[in-house]
Amino acid sequence: MVVGGGVNGTGIARDAAGRGLKVLLCEQDDLAAHTSSASTKLIHGGLRYLEEFHFSLVRKALREREVLLSSAPHIMRPLHFIMPHDSHLRPAWMIRAGLFLYDHLARRAHLAASASIDLRTHIAGGPLKAGYRRGFVYSDGWVDDARLVVLNALDAQAHGATVLTRVRCERLTPAGAGWSATLRPRAGAALVVRARAVVNTSGPWVSEFVRQATPVRAAHAVRLVKGSHIVVPRLFDHRFAYIFQNEDRRIVFAIPYEHRFTLLGTTDVDYRGDPAAVRIDAAEISYLCALANRYFRQQITPAEVVWSYSGVRPLLQDESTDPMSVTRDYALELDREPAPLLSVFGGKITTYRKLSEDAVTLLGTVLGSPAAPWTATATLPGGDLPEGSFAVFLRALERRYPWLPAELRRRYAHAYGTRLTRVLGEARSLADLGTQILPQLYECELRYLCREEFAHTSEDILWRRSKLGLHLQEADLTPLEHWLQSHAAALAHEAQTLPGGV
Repeated sequence: MVVGGGVNGTGIARDAAGRGLKVLLCEQDDLAAHTSSASTKLIHGGLRYLEEFHFSLVRKALREREVLLSSAPHIMRPLHFIMPHDSHLRPAWMIRAGLFLYDHLARRAHLAASASIDLRTHIAGGPLKAGYRRGFVYSDGWVDDARLVVLNALDAQAHGATVLTRVRCERLTPAGAGWSATLRPRAGAALVVRARAVVNTSGPWVSEFVRQATPVRAAHAVRLVKGSHIVVPRLFDHRFAYIFQNEDRRIVFAIPYEHRFTLLGTTDVDYRGDPAAVRIDAAEISYLCALANRYFRQQITPAEVVWSYSGVRPLLQDESTDPMSVTRDYALELDREPAPLLSVFGGKITTYRKLSEDAVTLLGTVLGSPAAPWTATATLPGGDLPEGSFAVFLRALERRYPWLPAELRRRYAHAYGTRLTRVLGEARSLADLGTQILPQLYECELRYLCREEFAHTSEDILWRRSKLGLHLQEADLTPLEHWLQSHAAALAHEAQTLPGGV
């Protein structure tokens, strides 16, 4: 049994089910409802971690960056970053040396090497204030983080796992050589299940779960750090992103987002509240606006922020006094008594697959599972694009579905990849998609998301399965709420017929 439906929990459930283990995953809220949908959306090695001498973590992340970019090219893509050089911060030689290491710590198959650029002639120099002449460009990856979690859950289910959302694990009680787990759904009576082993991937709640729900005492601890982001109207119209250095040596990214916007983040603030209630504060908004204004010609104010989000990162506790310096590596703590309990402390989205592989291999030492790792060369659902190319796939969709509006076709292609046929079914015209409940949201997609992707609420659909909520902030959501209420029972029945459905 896996407790927690973030990227680590769904990744472990997928890996374990693919090795032939019988798996149940329970999540107290929606998949990716917390930390795993509140990232900066990057698949990266962590260039700034080199300053902390975390070379092994960077190397591991860079290797995983290549694996992930191959596994789901519909929700991941290469992204080129511009770093303007500011002479009173890190010296140019240090940046160049760091980029050289970043290029060579692991093999690159998808991404270009770093280079120096002249911002007076490069297209990315246009939006910057006068005075920034020299810069550097390097490559990393972008990912739709919430969809990454859902795809792992779908693959786990396809391999036989049972995925339960909105079901809280209240207590683990030793039962023979395993555990008796009490599960509490949002509605209905409690469930009691038996498991030979339990994996605790409850993220910010990992220590609390061990302390309150089990008789085990954990050796590791996490440090909760809040990371906040803001979204503003587009500050530039080219394809590059930016990485900015602040005077406090912190790093902030400015990333093209949803075509019409720019994403700015992140902050690093120690957090001691309820992880479910985390919110950005005025100081963080001002900090991000001020840093953007330092670099961009176009100035912004807090009043121009159209959306913000915050997440609590459960970082592995170390001796660092600065939240920015806390390691992003992970630790796997296996307690064998009174029964196998594996708790995951720390981690980052880029290394989730390797963490999952390590976790299931470690579990095999107590479960006697002989199966070998398999996910390094496997694609995620929808990721088997022709020639591994999103451009080739999009052209094929244009020929097959010429009646789909271009913007809608592109969104479908990015979200669902080759699973788009499951969304559209036998549709041969726009009318076949059913009623348009909200702009760009048709009944056929709603049915698919509720039936196959564990969606229950308008927030699940508009903010995690898609980012339509960002484009519909002035829209009346009543039609969607009414549709979900009127179809809830029928969709729940359909979901029960899927592999692993309950």
